[in-house]
Amino acid sequence: MHLCSTYLIVNDFEKSVSFYEKLLEMPVTKQNMNRFAQFVFEGHVIISLMNGRFDTDSPDKVVHKGEYTNLLDDLRGMALSPNTHKFVLNFSVEDLRGERERIKALAITENLSTVKYVYNVSPYYFFNLTDPDGNIIEVTGEYTPAPGEF
Repeated sequence: MHLCSTYLIVNDFEKSVSFYEKLLEMPVTKQNMNRFAQFVFEGHVIISLMNGRFDTDSPDKVVHKGEYTNLLDDLRGMALSPNTHKFVLNFSVEDLRGERERIKALAITENLSTVKYVYNVSPYYFFNLTDPDGNIIEVTGEYTPAPGEF
């Protein structure tokens, strides 16, 4: 078995595409109408966005066959459901402080944490933000704390 991608079912497709293009500093690599978009990193699709509204809003553009089950197939319902925060997208950067400042300057999220520190086996520095659907994103990387910061 091989992982093809992780895709997020989003409520506002255009807003999510714009958010991830700015966050990732890259354009969508491949897009299927306004239904599906992919971002390819180093030759691998890593994140895809699925427009949860497309199939119900454009029934003339999609053919579905096979048994429909509400739990697995109701994309619109999934897009509109409250976010339960059961997964985190994790990215690494070389300059954590610089990346946080870049994201802050983009003003693409209302939820941007300060840099945090966790020590378990080794020091770990990170900050969090959310995408337009409330999905949590963690960014980690090299960081030198200011004197007395932690």
